[in-house]
Amino acid sequence: MRNNQTSSRDPDMIASLPAMRRAARRALQLGLETGTPVWVMKNGRIVDLTKLRPRRKKARLKADS
Repeated sequence: MRNNQTSSRDPDMIASLPAMRRAARRALQLGLETGTPVWVMKNGRIVDLTKLRPRRKKARLKADS
């Protein structure tokens, strides 16, 4: 998925990759907020993305601002 160019002229096909990226970002955000696993294939292994990133607490975020 590293090739960002498409030969299609269909606007729906052109917009599909950014839409999938937004959906993946939102799924990870929701998983981190709720403690729900987000499973993906990474380097041939199935991993939970929520375990790879430390969960940030809202109170800590407000204190840093």
